Amino acid sequence: MNFKIGGVTERMPDQSKSQKTAHCGYGCRKQKQTHKAKGTVGPRAQQLLHGDSGDGSSSGLPRLKPQIPVIKAFGILKRAAAEVNQDYGLDPKIANAIMKAADEVAEGKLNDHFPLVVWQTGSGTQTNMNVNEVISNRAIEMLGGELGSKKPVHPNDHVNKSQSSNDTFPTAMHIAAAIEVHEVLLPGLQKLHDALDAKSKEFAQIIKIGRTHTQDAVPLTLGQEFSGYVQQVKYATTRIKGAMPRIYELAAGGTAVGTGLNTRIGFAEKVAAKVAALTGLPFVTAPNKFEALAAHDALVELSGAMNTTACSLMKIANDIRFLGSGPRSGLGELILPENEPGSSIMPGKVNPTQCEAVTMVAAQVMGNHVAITIGGSNGHFELNVFKPLMIKNVLHSARLLGDASVSFTENCVVGIQANIERINKLMNESLMLVTALNPHIGYDKAAKIAKTAHKNGSTLKATAIELGYLTAEQFDEWVKPKDMLGPK
Repeated sequence: MNFKIGGVTERMPDQSKSQKTAHCGYGCRKQKQTHKAKGTVGPRAQQLLHGDSGDGSSSGLPRLKPQIPVIKAFGILKRAAAEVNQDYGLDPKIANAIMKAADEVAEGKLNDHFPLVVWQTGSGTQTNMNVNEVISNRAIEMLGGELGSKKPVHPNDHVNKSQSSNDTFPTAMHIAAAIEVHEVLLPGLQKLHDALDAKSKEFAQIIKIGRTHTQDAVPLTLGQEFSGYVQQVKYATTRIKGAMPRIYELAAGGTAVGTGLNTRIGFAEKVAAKVAALTGLPFVTAPNKFEALAAHDALVELSGAMNTTACSLMKIANDIRFLGSGPRSGLGELILPENEPGSSIMPGKVNPTQCEAVTMVAAQVMGNHVAITIGGSNGHFELNVFKPLMIKNVLHSARLLGDASVSFTENCVVGIQANIERINKLMNESLMLVTALNPHIGYDKAAKIAKTAHKNGSTLKATAIELGYLTAEQFDEWVKPKDMLGPK
């Protein structure tokens, strides 16, 4: 289900299917008696088996299904693990069936069989078992067996071989986060960067008045002003890329507490290499599995970079909408694209909806970061148990920022025009041009000119001459906005 606010697409979980299904977890093992379709137990069967209220959560919390990127990441992981387990002796027939079923999970073909909610156990055990059982049953189906029989493919002994929920869920978290960053967030930011850079170059020769503390300051070019936005987005990309090396470290092979119990020597390294090959991303095994299970500082770090990005986008969007305020009673230096009517009662009104959408996205990302920070700080002993919450918010932030950047670019930035007439009027009326006189007559006399001109409603030039501080020729020689744009 998609909806748009100001052109920003928000992808919401589809709750039309299996929305009354309770958490699957180990209960899915009852499928033999209750359900004849591959995957999970049906909604009514779940209620009968577990006595659920049918609200989609055993805790009675609101329904919010895990993001599909996590499920797809699990498919990638389970395929890699099966391939490695085959190297260590797993029956090739079983391994191949698991790999084929896992590929279908990774491709999104079995999405309807993952009804679990975010608000589950903090380790993500139910989701891992949901994945194990769906893959097991699909593999059984491929091999002509009976669904729910666990034969010849067992969800624990085969699909989950050499694994634990405690290392698979954080591995899936990192895979999903890395893919979302590379496929959505970074391309979106690059698109915005390039569009802002183009505008900076387009506006390079347009001299305008600067503002500090929201008050008049000395001149700069509109291109220089936009160059600041370009650099902010460039740094945002750099920060996000800088957080990725820790995201590329995978917990797989740590099993229950980080010791690697029930795995084989080399399993962790081989799984990471397989995941890297499958995704084309430089995944490696985490050098310390205890840290990889008990703490998720890497996700907090990535979220921190996205939080900073949100701060940048908030500033950029606010600047652009204020510079475009008006059309007659505001600053009016920018003319923004008119995408839709802005009022249901005021005819002809047009609002900066794209800017507003970006600022709301920024606020949401900041809120997501708060929850991620709290979740990351609550790793108790050998296991952090805020995993589903943390990855939900990380993926949400990455998707929001990426989508918002594209929408803002396409529906606002590329269509921004400079209102030259208004820019020139405001610049020529500004009292802060008097700053150019400081080296010639001193700060105090320059201040006197500005204050007197403001009080009397006169121009700087007329006031300076009236006060006897300089001649008309000297004013014209010394006060030139184009000479105030940089060091001399």
